[in-house]
Amino acid sequence: MSKSISIGALSQAAGVKVPTIRYYEGVGLLSVPPRTKSNRRTYDEACVRRLRFIRHARQLGFEIDSIRQLIDLADQPQRPCREVDAIAQRHLDEINSRIKRLKALKAEMSRMIGQCANGAIAECRIIDVLAHHEHCLHDRH
Repeated sequence: MSKSISIGALSQAAGVKVPTIRYYEGVGLLSVPPRTKSNRRTYDEACVRRLRFIRHARQLGFEIDSIRQLIDLADQPQRPCREVDAIAQRHLDEINSRIKRLKALKAEMSRMIGQCANGAIAECRIIDVLAHHEHCLHDRH
């Protein structure tokens, strides 16, 4: 039988705050743990591993639904990994899309700052661009 630990010990072992653990239980990424007679949650080493998995996936930017799918697949080690690959590829595509948007945003911000004459606010190009939606990045796409 594995050693049971408290939510505080789980928090320390996995590097995740207690409210985050409760949130992951609420959204179904972690099973709701058994409780002691004094109504305290008890966890085991499998919970530590699962929570570390979730934390790392979140650090990599995976959304909750994707993590849920990855957990389900991880629980079926005999299955081919093409579904895992597909989830990771979708995530990479999203990252590349974000990078593209951020590069466009960076270029727009650089252009606005480059056009700044450092004069009075009334002549400020940055304020002017922000005030007139027809110059906004969003409207250009």
